Amino acid sequence: MRIFLAGATGVIGRRMVPLLVEEGHEVTALTRRPDRAAALRASGAEPVVADALDPASLAAAVREAAPDIVMHQLTDLATGDFAANAALRRQGTRNLVDASLAAGVRRMVAQSIAWIYEAGDEPADETAPLDLAAPGERGTRVAGAAALESAVQEMPEWIVLRYGEFYGPGTWYAPDGLVADMARAGRLAAKDDVVSFVHADDAATAAVLALTWPADCAVNVCDDEPAPGREWVPAFCAAVGALPPPPADAGRQGWARGADNHFARKHLGWAPRYPSWRDGFAGLAGDPVTR
Repeated sequence: MRIFLAGATGVIGRRMVPLLVEEGHEVTALTRRPDRAAALRASGAEPVVADALDPASLAAAVREAAPDIVMHQLTDLATGDFAANAALRRQGTRNLVDASLAAGVRRMVAQSIAWIYEAGDEPADETAPLDLAAPGERGTRVAGAAALESAVQEMPEWIVLRYGEFYGPGTWYAPDGLVADMARAGRLAAKDDVVSFVHADDAATAAVLALTWPADCAVNVCDDEPAPGREWVPAFCAAVGALPPPPADAGRQGWARGADNHFARKHLGWAPRYPSWRDGFAGLAGDPVTR
């Protein structure tokens, strides 16, 4: 198949390129940075330089690629600017959907997040309502993801992947990532809030499998063990060479409930290589700090 991969140099996109090429797909890889084109070409993709926030250039790129499927892995999280990322989810997705529809593309597979559900006592499955009334920074993030999902659902066929927190090389939860820096600075407290993680390699594998999944559904893509911070934070600190975390006030925010991956595992045939963050964090100890 001909695949148009938007966000090809991001955490998931750059893992997807070799997987797609290995399966024999023709990959057009979108980047907004010309200096990254050579690496994409070396990995087997055909690079195209355009900005997802520029509708005309994006439309021309999609039209020329004439893809069978568009894969949306656009993010803007390198600096931790959630407002910028939410803006990209809104406007970048709008532009990508419009370009895809104009080019006659039928299917889109898009990256969303698994911590946008309303409060509850158990890990959320895909039927749980989104937390659209959330205030503050969380409200910005939820609204951005909800706008993305709403736009993607205009496609004739769509899959929304609601990812857990990424960890592994190149993520915030790597030894040289933002969260590791927080841990070593003593600013990562072990709270009761529950998180669902997914190794970035497992997330990329799920995205490639989603090319042929039944259409028109949202899918939680996370590991098997949602966990409160009092469990995962000490393990993460140990893995990245930080001192044990500081104490935190007891109590869980209602929305911090984790996500249930039953649908992906039991009905779509996806199983994470790292079924628990415990296994994955243990491997972080061997990853180098590169800055």
